[in-house]
Amino acid sequence: MDEILIKYSQLVSIFDYFSVGAIIIKPDRKIVAMNRSAELITGHSASAAIGEYCHQTFNDYLCGGECKFYQILKTGEELGSADLEIVDQSYEVHSITKLISPIYGPDQKLLGCIEIFQDHSAFKDLIERVRHDDRRLKIILDNLDVGVLTVDCSGHVSFFNTMAEKITGFMRKEILGKSCATLFGKDTFDDVFLLTETISDGRPRSNKEEEIITHEGQVIPIRANVMALKNEEGRIVGGLATIADLSLKYQLDSAIRDRYTFYDMIGKDPAMQKIFDIIPLIAASDATVLVEGPTGTGKDILAKVIHTASSRREKPLVKVNCAALPDNLLESEMFGYAKGAFTGAEKDKPGRFQEADGGTIFLDEIGDLPLSLQAKLLRVLEDKEFYPLGSRKTTKVNIRIIAATNQGLDQLVKAKLFREDLFYRLNVMRLELPPLKDRKGDLPLLISHILKRLCVIRDTRVDKISENAMEILLNHEYPGNVRELENIIEHALIICQENTIERKHLPLALQKKDTFPMIFQQEKFNLDKEVGSSEQNMIREMLHKYNWNRSKTSQALNINRTTLWRKMKKYNMAF
Repeated sequence: MDEILIKYSQLVSIFDYFSVGAIIIKPDRKIVAMNRSAELITGHSASAAIGEYCHQTFNDYLCGGECKFYQILKTGEELGSADLEIVDQSYEVHSITKLISPIYGPDQKLLGCIEIFQDHSAFKDLIERVRHDDRRLKIILDNLDVGVLTVDCSGHVSFFNTMAEKITGFMRKEILGKSCATLFGKDTFDDVFLLTETISDGRPRSNKEEEIITHEGQVIPIRANVMALKNEEGRIVGGLATIADLSLKYQLDSAIRDRYTFYDMIGKDPAMQKIFDIIPLIAASDATVLVEGPTGTGKDILAKVIHTASSRREKPLVKVNCAALPDNLLESEMFGYAKGAFTGAEKDKPGRFQEADGGTIFLDEIGDLPLSLQAKLLRVLEDKEFYPLGSRKTTKVNIRIIAATNQGLDQLVKAKLFREDLFYRLNVMRLELPPLKDRKGDLPLLISHILKRLCVIRDTRVDKISENAMEILLNHEYPGNVRELENIIEHALIICQENTIERKHLPLALQKKDTFPMIFQQEKFNLDKEVGSSEQNMIREMLHKYNWNRSKTSQALNINRTTLWRKMKKYNMAF
């Protein structure tokens, strides 16, 4: 055997240190040398293989179906590596990478070849297991009822599940590898998903309610949870966001609000519900309305609601506070004056009644109207006309009058402070707004409504009230009624710099109060529970109305039958 082949044969054992098989073959294709790793991979012993033809020993399976050495002999060209699957004598399959290289003598005569191959079956199995686990994980994520998306550190989408497709309208194939900020808009990426911040600082963000614009341009409410993705070394490699579509929840919340809301007025208290029921009837007529109730109960809001719901809605609603002006100015303010009526009256000036022509005039604090003007107001009610101050000509007006007072007019009549005939003219339709202390059950709805409205006005994102602060709000007596509640919440929003109103953000006088629960002594209160209770009552009411017909009930609630059935089971109404 050639001396060079002998040296190569001695070197093959070195490959054992790297678990690499090595075989040396002469030009006649007989095996000259074979190391221990080659024995383990092929299942053939070196003692039995050396001196034998390679194609007979390995039955061509190590050659991949064709003799690579024969190709070298024929063409003289070197061949690269090849990936093969071989079956050893124990019928075990091995995935190998084989490299064949010719051996030349000093005179460039071909002396043989060396074949080296490495078994990477274990690596392939590991890769397959990882791929299998990855597929299984994707199947699990694809069947979740929340949208899941992941991005790398640069914000490019690396995973997008089926529910994310349904919620956003973007298809997986068109979003994978694309910039999330480009697809949804940078503001949505930064402000809604908060992935940039989360990837930067590693802090998770939970239960963030926002809005996104879908592929079709539709704005939908979502709840997002975001977390950073880390590798085994704890290094951040991307971010994950889950998104839940809140459209159905908002629809149901809206249905609940509609049941307990009339325009800008909120209330589930029976007294408020009676007012809501009668307002459409009052609005449809032109009858004079007298609204009674303590200061701050919303008499001005009720007047606005009646006007807005009436046929006069396109015309002005003019407000006059009868207690705000001195007697000598009130007449000219209400009825106007003619040129020369008094010193300085250089031209005619219309009054509030003329400004309200065709619409509605709201006379607030009517109980403070001087007796001298009560007779003039009586004529307006009877004849729809009056004399402006200093004028000899009557002015006709087409108006509706809504009057309000925080005093009992009947008591003022008895005290000779209010004309009896005027009282009866005003008292055609009488509405009484209860003080807030008499409808404490409305507090959660009012707090939620006022908080959301003020957050929009002030462009703040305070969306929670701590349990301790809520307990104080629920137990306060509110002598100033709804107006006082609104002032308290506005005070808290000004002070609060976080997303939750705490006790420390309330006015100092309230902070000092004992928080022993007087209203809900049996349980701690939260807004979600109150909404759940309202939802339960509404569903039960609709089921009774439609004789437990789920199809009609679901249509009335604007939800699908499956959702209705799930909620019926939740509230133990499924029989």
